[in-house]
Amino acid sequence: MTGETAPMSRIAIMQPYFVPYAGYFRLFAETDLFVIYDCVQFPRRGYVHRNRLPDHKRQPQWLTLPLAPADRQATIQTLCFAEDAVSRLATARRKFPLLQNLPDEWEALFATVAGPLVPWLGRSLDLCCRSLQIDCPTIRSSELAIAPQLRGQDRIIAICKALGASSYLNAPGGQNLYAAEAFHKEGIELRFLPPYEGSYWSILFDLLTPPTSARLG
Repeated sequence: MTGETAPMSRIAIMQPYFVPYAGYFRLFAETDLFVIYDCVQFPRRGYVHRNRLPDHKRQPQWLTLPLAPADRQATIQTLCFAEDAVSRLATARRKFPLLQNLPDEWEALFATVAGPLVPWLGRSLDLCCRSLQIDCPTIRSSELAIAPQLRGQDRIIAICKALGASSYLNAPGGQNLYAAEAFHKEGIELRFLPPYEGSYWSILFDLLTPPTSARLG
């Protein structure tokens, strides 16, 4: 996946999650361009820097990426790994059988937790997509000239217009956040994915547990 600004027909816009559940990748599979939504405030209780995996007792436990201290109002694009992130993440991984003896590509990824967070998350999402045989380019919203005072729906519409999108695809949970009329006025179709009925474990559980058959639906 490579960043680009060519006009796209259908796009998705979503915060970059750390090895999210399989349903997240439906947005990649169903669109022409995935926008990494990193120009918004970091949700400290969200999934940008953490996810749940089964521990030795098959109980869900958080695996959290070690981040450098950040202001409470920090945007996702400004986040960086802690200086000792590599060693801290290696220690945290020991709680999870799934993360022992990883394939080389995943081991290499976990060994490079340094510097800005978003490029690393982009590489992790790219690796997931390749494993799922999904080919969808990405671009970061912070790379677009979007007026900083825009919020919520208005910012989403501005991103769609900046990229020449004719359709915006969102997860089903966003149906109470957006008004189709507002998008239609700007020549953009608002669409939603159908409800997700698969597993909510991190995609790593699906990709690394035999048989490796992640289900997006």
